[in-house]
Amino acid sequence: MASTLLSLASATPSASLSFHEINKGKLNRGCMNKEKTNPFIKAKSFGRVSMVVASNVSRFEGITMAPPDPILGVSEAFKADNHELKLNLGVGAYRTEELQPYVLDVVKKADKLLLEKGENREYLPIEGLAAFNKVTAELLFGVDNPVIRQQRVATVQGLSGTGSLRLAAALIERYFPGAKVLISSPTWGNHKNIFNDARAPWSEYRYYDPKTVGLDFEGMIADIKAAPEGSFILLHGCAHNPTGIDPTPEEWRVIADVIQEKNHIPFFDIAYQGFASGSLDTDAASVRMFVARGMEVIAAQSYSKNLGLYAERIGAINVVCSSPEAAARIARPMYSNPPVHGARIVANIVGDSALFKEWNAEMEMMAGRIKNVRHKLFDSLSSKDKSGKDWSFVLKQIGMFSFTGLNKAQCDNMTNKWHVYMTKDGRISLAGLSLAKCEYLADAIIDSYHNVS
Repeated sequence: MASTLLSLASATPSASLSFHEINKGKLNRGCMNKEKTNPFIKAKSFGRVSMVVASNVSRFEGITMAPPDPILGVSEAFKADNHELKLNLGVGAYRTEELQPYVLDVVKKADKLLLEKGENREYLPIEGLAAFNKVTAELLFGVDNPVIRQQRVATVQGLSGTGSLRLAAALIERYFPGAKVLISSPTWGNHKNIFNDARAPWSEYRYYDPKTVGLDFEGMIADIKAAPEGSFILLHGCAHNPTGIDPTPEEWRVIADVIQEKNHIPFFDIAYQGFASGSLDTDAASVRMFVARGMEVIAAQSYSKNLGLYAERIGAINVVCSSPEAAARIARPMYSNPPVHGARIVANIVGDSALFKEWNAEMEMMAGRIKNVRHKLFDSLSSKDKSGKDWSFVLKQIGMFSFTGLNKAQCDNMTNKWHVYMTKDGRISLAGLSLAKCEYLADAIIDSYHNVS
């Protein structure tokens, strides 16, 4: 889930020194009086000659640089590499079998229809495009869900998943002061930045078990139980990023039991609905199960992956409340209004039965290609590695990412020796892999795992 925060990120300006131009009348004798000394002017003595230096210290000097985006660094290094077999498995964006960016056909059609309609570009209301908010809530919870009919869902359009999460973080910080957000370890790299920026306190719950390259379910449950009552538990609705490891349906039920017992509030990040399994309903099952129990729920959505609208920055924050009155009170003053173009694309596709059917078919195709690559990679690893290592975790994971279990030194070997670019936590994006390069990647993984400690 690589994006921009709704926060100030500024480079730190450099302070500079310059000689003062005495001969131009910019300095008079009076300025050397102690009572009138300019704090930005410093006198330096060199024997009998005194020189006056102006120190232009910026009042923005104290602003720290925002943390660098690790994915951007991977992509830049990949571009600079001229090796013919190089692979970029860092970026979380879909690629074709030819490893090229893909614009969905249904998005092209919706774009064309918008152009033909000649829609205006007027400002949207603060909560976003009404037609978009309606279909996005129905898509996540189901058209016939009682919470939709009873108007207990407050939906606000946000700047994709990142902006929607940031709105939720501001909501938590403002209206639930002191409440803690629990996030999985590991999690998507931007989650911590978002809550830090909102000044919402957070801690981690155990999720990944390096011994099994699977879910540490017991640790997860223990940490959720130990959290202060009324905490917000951030859950990946499907296709956990970065691990690709999801709880089973039975494990989801236990997680819901514990959250309900502790009076916590479930907070879902839904970045891959329809993109993980190829089914919108299957990928929304976890969220719908919590809602069906009568729980109040927060859910952030993104259309970057499932519609390929990466640069349109289109998403939403949904809050399921116990009453329609509470839902009606939720708004946000962080910015005037969100962008309209991507919202209209989503509203037109989901609201048109023919386009919606076509979208489902394209999602199945994209998810299917990633599944095929996953299976081919597993087959290649299993056939090439004679050590007896169990690589079945690759098949148990879901979505565009796979957690390889490689450490930083092994990841460095993947890049330096094999020209495979990836994040240093061992995550690879299968969306950036083709069937033709699965055997090459398997060779790289096997070499790095067995020959680098």
